Amino acid sequence: CGLVNGVLITYGRLPPFISTLGMMSVARGAALLYTGGRPISGFSSGFRYLATGEILYIPVPVIIMVLVYIIAHVVLTRTKLGRYAYAIGGNEEAAVLSGVNVKLYKAMVYGLSGMLSGLAAIILTARLNSAQPIAGMMYELDAIAATVIGGTSLMGGEGRIIGTLIGALIMGVLRNGLNLLGVSSFVQQTVIGSVIIIAVLMDMALKKQRK
Repeated sequence: CGLVNGVLITYGRLPPFISTLGMMSVARGAALLYTGGRPISGFSSGFRYLATGEILYIPVPVIIMVLVYIIAHVVLTRTKLGRYAYAIGGNEEAAVLSGVNVKLYKAMVYGLSGMLSGLAAIILTARLNSAQPIAGMMYELDAIAATVIGGTSLMGGEGRIIGTLIGALIMGVLRNGLNLLGVSSFVQQTVIGSVIIIAVLMDMALKKQRK
């Protein structure tokens, strides 16, 4: 889905926000259609090991997270794809004038995003021992909040993997804290939305100060 979305945005010239929302709706509709709206369960112990297993007393999901972090850090800081991603995010027109194949690299970034979302979905399914067609709804807000809290600018061109990791940890602590306090899921969504708005306002204020 990520790659298809990237192709629609780059080569089809669809607005990124609209295309992403559309593909999200298509994917969720396809999941509901395929499963008939019912969860699928009964996975093997080997599959569940991805979420419940341990290696040297370290949970497998933590190991996967560290490996993804290392790979993403190397890609962003040591490869052409990473450098071009920053360049395109900072000033797409300048990247085009510099000879960067913007369409190709943007599609690749969307494809990688979709692949990592799929990996997260596999781990979630293993943890729940059930493939639920509506699982992960509203997780996109958590992802946005984590990246913005971690210092990634929604205007593009800025951001680090370590910041996103810290932002994700903060979001996890916030979610767990609200659950332990018995805060309803409706209030939690209000809190997450407020966090995103505040973080974006702070990012815009910092950008103005730098100018």
